[in-house]
Amino acid sequence: MRLLIVTAAAALAAIGPAAAQQPPAAAPGAAAAPSAAAPQPFEAGKPLGVTIEGKYSPMSRNVKVYGGVVSAESCSYDAGRKLIMVVNRGAAQNEAPNDGFVSLLNPDGSVHTARWIGVNRNGLVLNQPFGSDIHAGKLYLADSDGGTADGAPRVSVIRMFDVATGAPSGEIKVPDSQWFNDIAVARDGTVYATQTGSPDGQTPMRVYKVSPDGKARVLIDGAPLSLPNGIAIDNDGNLVVVNMGSTAVFTFSPNGALIKTEQAAQSGNDGLVIMRDGTKYISSVRLGGVQRIRPGRPAEIIATGIPSAASMCFDAGANQLVIPMNPNNAVAFVKLSEARPGFDGDAGRSRSSSRDVRNHRRPCSFGMEPRIAFAPPRKT
Repeated sequence: MRLLIVTAAAALAAIGPAAAQQPPAAAPGAAAAPSAAAPQPFEAGKPLGVTIEGKYSPMSRNVKVYGGVVSAESCSYDAGRKLIMVVNRGAAQNEAPNDGFVSLLNPDGSVHTARWIGVNRNGLVLNQPFGSDIHAGKLYLADSDGGTADGAPRVSVIRMFDVATGAPSGEIKVPDSQWFNDIAVARDGTVYATQTGSPDGQTPMRVYKVSPDGKARVLIDGAPLSLPNGIAIDNDGNLVVVNMGSTAVFTFSPNGALIKTEQAAQSGNDGLVIMRDGTKYISSVRLGGVQRIRPGRPAEIIATGIPSAASMCFDAGANQLVIPMNPNNAVAFVKLSEARPGFDGDAGRSRSSSRDVRNHRRPCSFGMEPRIAFAPPRKT
């Protein structure tokens, strides 16, 4: 395993409400006070570079920077630009609301754009995003409102962004749910989302179905779900769900009927990628392994020891899995030993996205070795 270390950390400031003050009356004949600045339009971040006297210059190609992630939870692969979209939760809602952002990484793990969505907050609300998926030119993110220090209740929100420009392009609120963990978008635009719930049952374990017109309903409620986490859509249009509370890998019909149950090699599962040939790759956020289930064969572990291996994605261009490691402010890359012809960025679904760091890789005992690009924990 090789470590690529960045020494930059994100500084966060939680700003409390200022005490209201009554302005003094203006003196006769005095000029009126200037009005508050008008809201500014959304602006996407630029690739790494400098701006001097108003002129932007990109970083030269002989420089590589690693890092650019803060509590990354998921990723999605942009096949058009061959870039990895890393979804960063940022600070918790009760610490610094509206702090989420999306960074762009190159296939070797170096930073392309540190804050593509979230370079500023003009025209942007992105609080604490978790799962992600790409469909029909839009990046879908599982976000939420509320959960702030003032006690506002938390509500699930699916936020959409234009893949080409990063601009917000709609949102769907689901008041019945407090928090979606992962999402998968079907070809017709229907969104399927997991609500992990709690072991004590106070928050139900569910899978939601959200139609393209924004209507949401509970599709699967309770058993056999066991802290459902990653969700993806297989090649037949069925839903595949991995669980944190068991090794079960469930396949459901789009109407919620259980079709089959497979067993992963580890429990505590989070990330899920499904290939064109039906092979499933699963990451365990609790036990740190990456598992492979080939059709009709038992699960096998292909990589181990990845701390907090969260929602991964598949980088088709580099033939690698990209695995965010949320509290570690890091991303791991696992090269796949076999090419997967015919796979494209919209065909593989995942609760987490995947990426790779290019460097010499020697086989480990399972035939693959994870590599990690990370920034140190941010100071709060």
